[in-house]
Amino acid sequence: MFDAIRNNSRILFLVLLLLIIPSFVFFGLDGYTQFREGRQVVAHVGNLEITQAELDEAHRRSIERVRQQMPGVDIAMLDTPAMKQSTLDSLVRERVLALAADKQHLVTGDERVRRIFRTDPQFEFLRRPDGTVNQDILSAQGMSSEQFAESLRRDLSLRQVMGPVAGSAVAGRTVRDQALDAFLQSREVQWKLFAAKDFTGRVEPTDEELTAYYNDPAHASQFQSREQASVEYLVLDIESVKKGLNISTDDLRKYYEQNASRYATPEERRASHILIQAEAGQREQARAKAQQLLDQLKARPEAFAELARQHSQDPGSAAQGGDLGFFGRGAMVKPFEDAVYALKPGQISDLVETDFGIHIIRLTEVRGGERKPFEAVRAEIEDAVRSQLAQTRFAEVAEQFSNLVYEQPDSLQPAADALGLQVRKAERVERQPASGAEGPLANARLLEALFSADSIAGKRNTQAIEVAPGRLVSARIVEHSPARTLPLEEVRDRVRERVVARKAAELARQEGQAKLEAWKTAPESASLEAPKAVSRLEAGGLPPQALRAALAAPADPLPAWVGVDLGSEGYAVVRINKVLGRDPSPAGEQLKAKYTEAWGAAEAQAYYASLKERFKVKTQTVTR
Repeated sequence: MFDAIRNNSRILFLVLLLLIIPSFVFFGLDGYTQFREGRQVVAHVGNLEITQAELDEAHRRSIERVRQQMPGVDIAMLDTPAMKQSTLDSLVRERVLALAADKQHLVTGDERVRRIFRTDPQFEFLRRPDGTVNQDILSAQGMSSEQFAESLRRDLSLRQVMGPVAGSAVAGRTVRDQALDAFLQSREVQWKLFAAKDFTGRVEPTDEELTAYYNDPAHASQFQSREQASVEYLVLDIESVKKGLNISTDDLRKYYEQNASRYATPEERRASHILIQAEAGQREQARAKAQQLLDQLKARPEAFAELARQHSQDPGSAAQGGDLGFFGRGAMVKPFEDAVYALKPGQISDLVETDFGIHIIRLTEVRGGERKPFEAVRAEIEDAVRSQLAQTRFAEVAEQFSNLVYEQPDSLQPAADALGLQVRKAERVERQPASGAEGPLANARLLEALFSADSIAGKRNTQAIEVAPGRLVSARIVEHSPARTLPLEEVRDRVRERVVARKAAELARQEGQAKLEAWKTAPESASLEAPKAVSRLEAGGLPPQALRAALAAPADPLPAWVGVDLGSEGYAVVRINKVLGRDPSPAGEQLKAKYTEAWGAAEAQAYYASLKERFKVKTQTVTR
């Protein structure tokens, strides 16, 4: 079937045109686009729609944030249906809370936004010394100060929907204490472990037992070799496109001239100032006092430091004669900065008004601003230009890559030769990605295509598959080894280990059950460990299954006996001597706060579920 399509692609193209063009004639381009986009809706929140394009863009941004925080992370681990479903759930939650905030008229005013920004420790890295936002950091993340303010305002408004619900939750003391009493109860116990490993010396399986275990259908999967394949694969990413680009020196010099400011050391200026604070209603008096000082400085400029020490109301710089040290653009409020950068060394400004008061400024020194020579930054420029061109050309090269691996399906080499790529090889590749696997061959979509029936039978190239943003891969199977049951002689030692382990566990269980019955009848004959207090917070060496059984056993009458089957580990006999009440460890007190917190989270989740029902949320399951 696939050969017929490849050999008659031109005819197929004409047929498709005949089918598609009438749809434009009858419905129009607009109708066709709406129909297509309508099919891409992945969620409804009230009358709002979330499209596949929105989900893809939100997921791309999410991956990019992770990549910035963890440069070495394998992006393939994040580009999975489960992670995309998480992104979609986040988009739905945001829309639901936004609708609720709108319905409840929850609005965050400018003053609250400013107060939160200036006082919340999480924004400290974004604040300059004067309390303004550091635009350089925002620009590096592609955001203006206005966009950041609106984002913060929106976030604060959305918090008002759920915050009061979680924060006002009241967990009843009686219910809380009952729950914590049951969870934190400690008991004095003694026990005896009958470990399966201690009984292996008593087991000598026969050939008949080994054969019976091997032939049991329930054990067949234990003796199978897994399906594997030797594969070749080809990777196209931004880096490989960069390597194939030829850039002339003239182009590099042109970029250098157009971005001259990037290759100059930042200019810094050192200034001193005299600040006269202007309280409400006293600005004119402050201005008059500042003008008197300015008049004195015009007559005696050398007295600036002396007058600053005597009259400046800036506690941080007055003692240093008004010296503010070196600073660059963006470090000071704009009127102050504009005045400083309009001065020449030694000059004194006129009066400068800011929110802090009235300033008189003297520029003392200028440093930096020199541009690095072209040759010193050539490598940096070439990398930047290559990256920009690669981003621009990637879509074009990606289309060429997709066409080449499809049109010449029996080998990846033609595509590699045409695009300057290297065919890579891998052995023992399996249908499911191995735990902790990294790289293209850990991508579930690629493996699904690679192990498709057509790919296995014809050893053809897979289609170009995007395993991560900006990364395409095509692969083909060179040699395929299907799963098979290994012969008994090849796995005899493995079979024997399992039979011995199984029979040893059974002997341990029989021994333990016999001792349990004997010790119930004659408690004084029991050979148990010394008494220990155990709880869910302190196991005291008791195996988890035995601990759960000891804490769940009825405490009336005491002493109480329980036998616990530990499976392949053996058997345990436990005697409960006393109920000691709550575990007195500090963790018990901490759990009170955790319980209240969990109660609040549960109420908030219930409220969110009611909002989803109210706004008639419908969400599709992400499958790719």
